[in-house]
Amino acid sequence: MTKLCIFDLDGTLINSLYDLADAMNYALEKNGYPVHDREKYRFMVGSGISVLADRAMVVPEGTDSSEKEAILADFNDYYSKHNIDLTVPYEGIEKLLDELDNMGTGYAVLSNKPDEFTVRIVEKLFPGRKFSVVMGKREEYPRKPDPASVFAVMRKAGARADECLYIGDSNVDMQTAANAKIRSVGVSWGFRPVEELIDAGAEKIAYKPSDIIEFL
Repeated sequence: MTKLCIFDLDGTLINSLYDLADAMNYALEKNGYPVHDREKYRFMVGSGISVLADRAMVVPEGTDSSEKEAILADFNDYYSKHNIDLTVPYEGIEKLLDELDNMGTGYAVLSNKPDEFTVRIVEKLFPGRKFSVVMGKREEYPRKPDPASVFAVMRKAGARADECLYIGDSNVDMQTAANAKIRSVGVSWGFRPVEELIDAGAEKIAYKPSDIIEFL
């Protein structure tokens, strides 16, 4: 029996691509870096803001420089004001959450997006929803696909690994589920192609939100 569905946020529950792209392009342009087409950000997001900056700046992951720090500061400043300008839940997500409520199945959010942004966006776009846990990237946990944050969500929700289903749109999400030894569903409507999800070990592919109810 599934007791808890753990959802990724960006590309899974919400389409946030353009707001993320616009925030990073703002920071890049302000600091003298070339900007990118919005659609190219599909393959840059998913591993947190620090890695997004590395990829957008076209520098090796983990580069520590004053330029990167400035870009991160400008991104955070812009995104704090414009994180739901264009961001909306995907079609069918609200109905999916209604169905989970009706079934008595809990649901949580686990994102590599900074915790402050994750919590704020979920509160704004899903007001009144009874998420068991909403967690973004926190200093005390490594980013996904490390499973430590998944274990933290399960502890807070009171669910065992065999009672959980992890749902996401990228290889990072499928790897996270595998590392935590919980079942996984990849969603086709997100930022990454289905082939990436299958190659990363997705146990099932949802082509519309209602498919997740059928899997349960």
